[in-house]
Amino acid sequence: MSEAPINTEVVIAGGGMAGLTLGLALSQAGVDVVVADTEIPATQLAPTYDGRACAIAYASFRMWEALGLGPTLQPHAQRIEKILVTDGRARTGPSLLSLAFDRRELDARPDGEALGYMLENRWTRVALNEAAARADLRLIAPAAVVAHKADAGGVTVTLKDGRAVRASLLVSAEGRRSTIRSQEGIRTAGWKYNQTAVVCTVAHEKPHEGVAHEYFLPSGPFAMLPLTDNRMNIVWTETPAISDALMKLSEADFLSELRARFGDHLGAISMAGPRFAYPLSLQLAEKFVAPRTALIGDAAHGVHPIAGQGLNVGLRDVAALAECIVDATRVGLEPGDAQVLSRYQTWRRFDSTSMALVMDGFNKVFSNDFGPLRQWRGRGMALIDAIPPARKFFMREAAGGSGDMPKLLKGEALGV
Repeated sequence: MSEAPINTEVVIAGGGMAGLTLGLALSQAGVDVVVADTEIPATQLAPTYDGRACAIAYASFRMWEALGLGPTLQPHAQRIEKILVTDGRARTGPSLLSLAFDRRELDARPDGEALGYMLENRWTRVALNEAAARADLRLIAPAAVVAHKADAGGVTVTLKDGRAVRASLLVSAEGRRSTIRSQEGIRTAGWKYNQTAVVCTVAHEKPHEGVAHEYFLPSGPFAMLPLTDNRMNIVWTETPAISDALMKLSEADFLSELRARFGDHLGAISMAGPRFAYPLSLQLAEKFVAPRTALIGDAAHGVHPIAGQGLNVGLRDVAALAECIVDATRVGLEPGDAQVLSRYQTWRRFDSTSMALVMDGFNKVFSNDFGPLRQWRGRGMALIDAIPPARKFFMREAAGGSGDMPKLLKGEALGV
C-alpha cells in the first residue's frame, strides 16, 4: 500500500533565501506550508557553500525584521552609508566624472535609515533556518520535486523518494534551473553574458565607513562592498578566460592584480576567504504562473548583478505572493485559486521584467571601452550627481521604497 500524501495548503519547492522567506511569511500568517529542498540546511550553512554577499535594500531588510529575523541578522549586517560610482581603467585610476549616493540626503539623522545593508549569504541562511525552526515550519530535505499534477481540487507533488505532497498551490523557488517551470512548459528568454563574476572577501587596514564602490571597467563592473569587521566583499567581473586565469593565480599574485583595481585608500589588504566564480546571464520567464503554480525569485527572473538587485527583486515576489495568498484566505479563497495567481502575476511581472532589462542596459552601456560612449556616460553620471532630486529618485528605487509596495516591505506583518 502506498504511503498517504502529506497534506498542506502551500508547498514550496526550494528552501533557499526566497523560498524560506515565503514559507515563514505564510506560516506566521496562519497558512499551512511545506518546504521541500534538495539539500539539508547544514550543507547550505557551510562557509564554503556560497562566497557571495548581497546588498539588501532597506525595504527587504524591514521585511525580515517584521518576520523576526532582526536580532540574528543585525550583528552581521553592515549599513551602506554611501555609494560611489565611477568609470575608469585598471592601473590608470578612476575617471574624474563620478556619481555619489549619500543616505543623508534621504534621512539626515545619524541613526537614520541606511541605503541598504550588506549581508553575507551564509548569515542570512542561518537566520532563516533558525526562524524556520522556531516557527515549526515543515521542511523536507533532501527532497527534490520530480513531478507535479494540477487538477480542479489542488496539485499533487511527487518527490524523488516517492513521497507525495497534496496542496492547493505549488511555488517554485528552485532557482534558474526550475524543474517545475520546465514541466509546465513555461519558456524563458535571455542570453549569456561574456562575463564571469569572481567573488571573494578581503580584510583591510583602514575602516571603510560603510562606503560601497562601483567601479566600471571595460570588461564589466568591479564592486567593493562593505562588510562588518573591516572587510570588503569583492565582485570582480571579467571575461570567462580572464576569470579562469584569476581563479588559478596564487594568493599573492591574485592580491597583486586586485590591488591594481582596489587601490590603496583602505591600506593593506589580505584574503579573508576563498575565491568563487559565477558565470553571468539574463533569464526571464514568459509568465510567472500556471494552474495551481507560481514562480518566484530566480525561477521567474535571473538578472545581472550590476546593481545588486537580484535577491531584492525575488524578495518583492515573496512579499507580493504572500499578501495575495493571505488576502485570499480571508475571503474564503484557496491559495491556488486562479484569482490569486492572476493578481500576483499582474503585481510582479512588469516590475521584475523592467528591472531585469534596466540592469541589462546598464551592463551594456558601462561594460565597454567605446570612446564616445565613455564620454557620454561620464557626463551622464556627472549630470545626475549635480541634480539632488535625480539622486534621490535613484536611491529610493534601489532601496525598494517606491511603487506599489506589499505590506511586508513596509515592515508590516501579515495577519489572518
